[in-house]
Amino acid sequence: MTVNELCRRLDARLTAGANGADRSVKTGYICDLLSFVIGKAPEDCAWVTVIGNVNTIAVATLADVACVILAENIPLDQAARKRADENGVAVLQSEKSAYALAAEINAALGI
Repeated sequence: MTVNELCRRLDARLTAGANGADRSVKTGYICDLLSFVIGKAPEDCAWVTVIGNVNTIAVATLADVACVILAENIPLDQAARKRADENGVAVLQSEKSAYALAAEINAALGI
């Protein structure tokens, strides 16, 4: 499933990094501790977090995630939006909780 397809399934909004939206998503991952994400997030995952700053985009690039999903309607700040667009990191935004998003990602991917 691509990031675009997952975005539609989750009823989320693509807020940055549109040029990364055709990337394949293989699994999900939820964490807000950035140093943990660097070492533990699986490549090509949809990473759910509540941190919408430039550090999130840096970590997403390092961990090679398929996309970042901001839960709880957390906004993406301007510096992060610019960096996501520059690096092709698709960032989705949803009003749903991380728990609800995890369940929906799991169902969408058939995991």
